[in-house]
Amino acid sequence: MAYKITDECIACGACADACPVSCISEGDVYKINADECISCGSCAEACPVGAPVEE
Repeated sequence: MAYKITDECIACGACADACPVSCISEGDVYKINADECISCGSCAEACPVGAPVEE
């Protein structure tokens, strides 16, 4: 099951830097490409506000 980024995102980039498959894109709120996400949880561990959550 893929992760998604909630509205709590502060666009700090920590999740994108932590993603081993580079499936997170920048924006006002970062977005995860669910088709490429391997559900490893690295983004959730790196996020200071807990924005990435498992769908």
